[in-house]
Amino acid sequence: MKTFLVPVDFSSVTEAVIDSAVGFARAFAGRVVLLHVVQPPVIVTGEYALPVEVMQDAMTAGENSAKVELAEYHGRLRDAGLDCSVAVRHGPPVEVIHEEATETKADYVIMGSHGHGKLYDFLVGSTASGVLKKAKCGVIIIPPTNKAP
Repeated sequence: MKTFLVPVDFSSVTEAVIDSAVGFARAFAGRVVLLHVVQPPVIVTGEYALPVEVMQDAMTAGENSAKVELAEYHGRLRDAGLDCSVAVRHGPPVEVIHEEATETKADYVIMGSHGHGKLYDFLVGSTASGVLKKAKCGVIIIPPTNKAP
């Protein structure tokens, strides 16, 4: 049985990522681990910084929202007859995805790309690129569905 780690961020590419994960899991009689990573907030010092309580509340709200959405996807995959579990983790996405892939003994990571472009990726970085560089298993990148030709 193959294990497919599927990190999702609930962006426009998420549906395509889930559909691909379903296809691979069915083809290989595999199990799917849905993962959402809650990123730590950027802390700005000085007079314009938000109070820690406000940032913690925002992270908690984000985690709760993610759990609701993950539960919906979990139900869909279970209804499709697939072995599926969900996880919400906190931290830098590339590191957390790598750790989760190791812990779950993932054979493949199936994730989306936002298709921001080379300049954006150079300045900000790409989670997909970071995962590709650190992966010790196969990585399948699903391109954005709304990307212009």
